[in-house]
Amino acid sequence: MSAPGSLKDVYLDEMKDLWSANDQMTRAVQQLSDQASEPKLKQMLQDAVGGIGKHTDILKSLIEENGGTTSPEHCKGMEGLVTEALKHGIKEAPSDGRLRDVQIIAQYQRMSHYGLAGFGSAAAYAKALGKTDQESKLKTAVSEIYKGDEFASRLAESVERAAA
Repeated sequence: MSAPGSLKDVYLDEMKDLWSANDQMTRAVQQLSDQASEPKLKQMLQDAVGGIGKHTDILKSLIEENGGTTSPEHCKGMEGLVTEALKHGIKEAPSDGRLRDVQIIAQYQRMSHYGLAGFGSAAAYAKALGKTDQESKLKTAVSEIYKGDEFASRLAESVERAAA
């Protein structure tokens, strides 16, 4: 891929990167969900898969609206985060379910924060480009990701107390 020549190109690149990041995160979160022992964590992760899919659909439609090719741009950043998530949440996870849950939550939040940064940047680009409807859709995604992150933080606190 060549260097972006305009803010619109940067905007499209960001959304294609996020699309790839979401695809990778979806697969990882599904695997982490299978390893979670706390029912609320398991449910949160399963719900997150649906939310990530919804956000991916938004990205695809916005890419199309902007005349971009509808294919993801492989996200190496999320690739690294997913590798770490699967390492700590599955491959080298503690056998104690509560400790494993603590690690799963931390890995989920790391991946989510990548999405927060990307969707937030994309919303700022949409605003700068005068695309207020697109900005609104992206800000809604940011808000939903934040809500999931806040729930994960509260859940982590209760799981950490139980693991202590």
